[in-house]
Amino acid sequence: MIIGFYNPYFDGFGGGERYTLTLASHWSKLHEVHLFWDDENIISESSQSLNLDLSRVKVVRNIFREQNLFKKLFLTQKYDVIFFLTDGSIPTSLARHNILHVQIPFPIFLHASWKLSRYSAIVANSNFTKYRMDPRVGKRAQVIYPPVSIKNFVPAKKEKLIISVGRFNPLKKQDVLIEAFKKMHERDFRLVLAGGLLPADRDYFSSLKNKAAKGVELVPNIPFKELQSLYGKAMVYWHAAGFGESDPTHMEHFGITTVEAMAAGCIPVVFNGGGQSEIIEEEKSGFLWNTPDELIKKTENIRVTNNIVSAVREKARAFDTDVFKKKFDQLLMRLVQ
Repeated sequence: MIIGFYNPYFDGFGGGERYTLTLASHWSKLHEVHLFWDDENIISESSQSLNLDLSRVKVVRNIFREQNLFKKLFLTQKYDVIFFLTDGSIPTSLARHNILHVQIPFPIFLHASWKLSRYSAIVANSNFTKYRMDPRVGKRAQVIYPPVSIKNFVPAKKEKLIISVGRFNPLKKQDVLIEAFKKMHERDFRLVLAGGLLPADRDYFSSLKNKAAKGVELVPNIPFKELQSLYGKAMVYWHAAGFGESDPTHMEHFGITTVEAMAAGCIPVVFNGGGQSEIIEEEKSGFLWNTPDELIKKTENIRVTNNIVSAVREKARAFDTDVFKKKFDQLLMRLVQ
């Protein structure tokens, strides 16, 4: 089969790009796979940033930037399947089968009713996204959780270390974590905040450095091997995205870094919002908090035992890349039968 992939954010190397390109890499083993993009460097850059084998994937002209609708439709006809990651729009395509992937619970999709007639499947990244998006889209959606390569994250000798991983951005609420850490009574812990830093977020990053107290370290644009080491050593994982927010698009729609931390044996203590509650079973595979005071209390009350570490790691395996691949293979089989 000829399968095309379109993601308007291919150069972002975030969770949506990992989702799309993991699937592209997997399906390229048996099918001819094309990425609709105008820069061939996307293959080498994505392979390095996301640690994926994209050697069999071909970059073709981004036909979805084509202004002529009829030409665009004509060019889609040769594809057996096109996978679209939506930015809130629903692309028009004449491929035999179209798959729409939704990462963010957009409340309204323009012209959804008639455009969806061309889509064989809709996939959401979590139940949180499925049930908070435009119901015309959500009611048809199947949930396939993002892939996490569990084998890349293993426990090491644990230290009194708390980590939080996520892009330095106001929506990730690293400022809330710094303030909570300052109020902790247990002073032996260190807090490391790690993640990507874009030029647009440098002012926010500077404000975090100004807030940081003794025992707080900020690590921007952390290399993957260093991140693996941090996960391995950390006893506790914190996450605050969604705190103080009412807009579902500002929540954590799943929580890939939470799963990565769990795979490495970190005990997660994360904000009770968005898709995090689909990952965490309270007191069995981690803890959920609603206020910073709860975050502090639950962290200080953690007693790390072999049982809870085993339960946390076992829950992480439910989101392994192999599970992701199997579910998409089953979906593809249903479409083409």
